[in-house]
Amino acid sequence: MVKSMSMSYLGMMVLLWWLAVAVVAEDVKYKDPKQPVAARVKDLLEKMTMEEKIGQMVQIERISATPDIMKQYFIGSMLSGGGSVPNPQATVVDWINMVNGFQNGSLSTRLGIPMIYGIDAVHGHNNVINATIFPHNVGLGATRQRIGAATAAEVRATGIPYAFAPCIAVCRDPRWGRCYESYSEDTKVVQSMTDIILGLQGEIPKGSRLGVPYVAGKDKVAACAKHFVADGGTTHGIDENNTVANQHDLLSIHMPPYYDSIIKGVSTVMVSYSSWNGKRMHANGDLITGYLKNKLNFKGFVISDWEGIDRITSPPHSNYTYSVLASVLAGIDMVMVPNNYKEFINDLTYLVKNNFIPMERIDDAVSRILRVKFTMGLFENPLADFSLVNEVGSQAHRDIAREAVRKSLVLLKNGKRTDEPMLPLPKMSSKVLVAGSHADNLGYQCGGWTIGWQGFSGNQNTTGTTILNGIKSAIDPTSDVTYNENPNTEFIKSNNFSYAIVIVGEHPYTEMFGDSSNLTIADPGPSVITNVCSQIKCVVVIISGRPVVIEPYMSAIDALVAAWLPGTEGQGVADVLFGDHEFTGKLPRTWFKTVDQLPMNIGDPHYDPLFPFGFGLTTKSVIDRSISGGAIGTPSVVVVLGLVVIGFCLSQRLKHRGNKKYEFIQGEGQEMVGVRGSLHR
Repeated sequence: MVKSMSMSYLGMMVLLWWLAVAVVAEDVKYKDPKQPVAARVKDLLEKMTMEEKIGQMVQIERISATPDIMKQYFIGSMLSGGGSVPNPQATVVDWINMVNGFQNGSLSTRLGIPMIYGIDAVHGHNNVINATIFPHNVGLGATRQRIGAATAAEVRATGIPYAFAPCIAVCRDPRWGRCYESYSEDTKVVQSMTDIILGLQGEIPKGSRLGVPYVAGKDKVAACAKHFVADGGTTHGIDENNTVANQHDLLSIHMPPYYDSIIKGVSTVMVSYSSWNGKRMHANGDLITGYLKNKLNFKGFVISDWEGIDRITSPPHSNYTYSVLASVLAGIDMVMVPNNYKEFINDLTYLVKNNFIPMERIDDAVSRILRVKFTMGLFENPLADFSLVNEVGSQAHRDIAREAVRKSLVLLKNGKRTDEPMLPLPKMSSKVLVAGSHADNLGYQCGGWTIGWQGFSGNQNTTGTTILNGIKSAIDPTSDVTYNENPNTEFIKSNNFSYAIVIVGEHPYTEMFGDSSNLTIADPGPSVITNVCSQIKCVVVIISGRPVVIEPYMSAIDALVAAWLPGTEGQGVADVLFGDHEFTGKLPRTWFKTVDQLPMNIGDPHYDPLFPFGFGLTTKSVIDRSISGGAIGTPSVVVVLGLVVIGFCLSQRLKHRGNKKYEFIQGEGQEMVGVRGSLHR
């Protein structure tokens, strides 16, 4: 009897133990990485209070945050706006410590849900001193995936797992101040460039369903396709304005890049400030919920732009409760309220408690946010480590950026006669003039969204190579390079220069501050072109985020290069000017004759450009080119004799070509293809 009771007691204890284990296991299901993501989301959502759910829908700026605020309000996300940094000279370690400090506040909450930190890394990790700054989107060439991976590594190195990139706007009017953030006026080009998502987030995991968000590793980041939708089609290119378009044009011009981004698993989509046919996108439920979420089956989360819901009303913030109601019902899941988070939380709480917004809508938003956080591995690795600190500004990444610069350059003119090309330039020369405000200005060549929101001027704010220093490095050491930002005619005449490189363009700008009705080169750029090119042979390099007025100066210019906004690696410009690498770039945008023609895009009935979409002359790289007595194109006798000595076959080919050291032949269409003989590197 005693034995029987003992056995029963033991059995009961074992049963109770297993029940306790089961309860504990069930209680922490959302923390178990072996569980399916859907099960983890469901489990966590069921445990959350309304206050915790609403907190997840809030993204605040770092300036407004403290670890205690993150804990008290259950804040789901943070960001650094343009130029918002831990301190003016912040190191990578400073960034990591800052992010981890805020994260510890989030982890100390009842459920320990990690926050997600986001930043505008639109051409590299552009807020961070000494990071690699790549060309802006308008200039990016075929290296997009490598650029995405390098950007991701540098962003993640600072402890940040979320980048507000790529911008997949199809810019239809270069007067728009964000046109340089767009890859092209052509939808198919922009669609192809969405491959950068695979660089930012990593390759799609095996077995993953198309359209499901993912982040494939600790050196990758969640990407953000923006700005949904048709931000590049506003009337007269006015930022945040109205896009007037029928549904066919909306779906055929502006929407396709979103199809591609979703198929490639983009984690988030940011909504545009702009309107479509008068309706603000932040309140457009037909497009956000009806089309993006339901028709395209987007499974990540939708985020507003900076104070984007405020712009639903005019003037902004004039009826904020309505803005909260309209934006959340439209399908926005996370709201970027950089400073005004208490009012947003209070209004949203009121709207939910009083049944203006159903709890099902809140649950959908929070489920999407949690899904992204789980797929990123944030619950397993919420805190950043120091394993990637050397990635920021690494030589490997700068080499990638330099290659991207080379491939982005577009040669628009090469000589006043097709049989007398000016490029590639000879490295050996008696005297070379470099002129223009953009030759020795790192800030100008990087453009907006660099260190500060509106960019900067000068060479002190970050590390890189100016185009002038790139030229000095590329040219023969015996050649004399003289830099004069704005030389007068007397100076030019008195110095007997062999040729000149004039580097001018736009000053940095971002968003509405870049809207322009005239698209002129910044002063004194036009007069520099006129003064220099009227006196000596010149190549003009344009540093700009879009086509600018250049037609009035074309007759004076010998060679013309569109270098866009190349970033920190100015050596890439010199690589191509002097023939170490060839020109291969093609215009991603139509280059107009006058602004009166705008908007003008490929396929328009009134299409009459100065240079058409897709235009670009090509050259072949050269080993060496010499100059004697300042006469460009005249071969050095010593070099010719040296080439003859190389071999009989080569000497026969040289005889066949007469006294010309290089032969340029007509390529397909209007392209001039440079041929450098039989010598190869």
